[in-house]
Amino acid sequence: MDRKHMEELIYQALETELGGVQVYATAIRCAQNDELKEEWTKYHEQTQNHVQIMKGVCEQLGLDLEKETTGRTIVRMKGKALVKAMETALESGEPDAAQIVAAECVVDAETKDHMNWELIGMIAEKSHGEERTVLKEAHDQVEDEEDEHLYHTMGWTRELWIKSLGLPAVLPPPEEEKDVKTAIGAARAKQERSKMLGSRGGHKKAAAK
Repeated sequence: MDRKHMEELIYQALETELGGVQVYATAIRCAQNDELKEEWTKYHEQTQNHVQIMKGVCEQLGLDLEKETTGRTIVRMKGKALVKAMETALESGEPDAAQIVAAECVVDAETKDHMNWELIGMIAEKSHGEERTVLKEAHDQVEDEEDEHLYHTMGWTRELWIKSLGLPAVLPPPEEEKDVKTAIGAARAKQERSKMLGSRGGHKKAAAK
């Protein structure tokens, strides 16, 4: 195990979570759909907890919480750029467009976050002693939540775009209704959207009668 790069990953993971708190706080301001706003509010709270978990990891492994690395600085810059993009979208005066921008920004942030935790899980498997315990406990607490953050928001982003194009959309998305937590589950949920559209259409026609 390359200790230097392992520490770099942990520092970047901490910075990603810190930036994620700001990304979600801004995304919530952009949300027009009540269910999406509720979902992002939950994710915002979970991400705040992830910050504390990562700080605990650093402290238990003897890492300096304030240490700056080039990679950490870049992660912070990218997070600020996502926040700025959403703020610019809000200023445009087009709420629906800003909501889509926010969804895309959340997906961007969560793609990095999801990869961080996947790698931390791999490190935990190859580690020993206290280091293994610390990393595994952190990974086990966060993994399912991170999967949900990424795959559910990807579904929201796709369906919001479809709606904006004037095409039939599934809202909330299949990924949410199926409570997807894996890439395979996300693919299966996406395949189910046509059936879900047909089912919802049938319900609407029955209600109209």
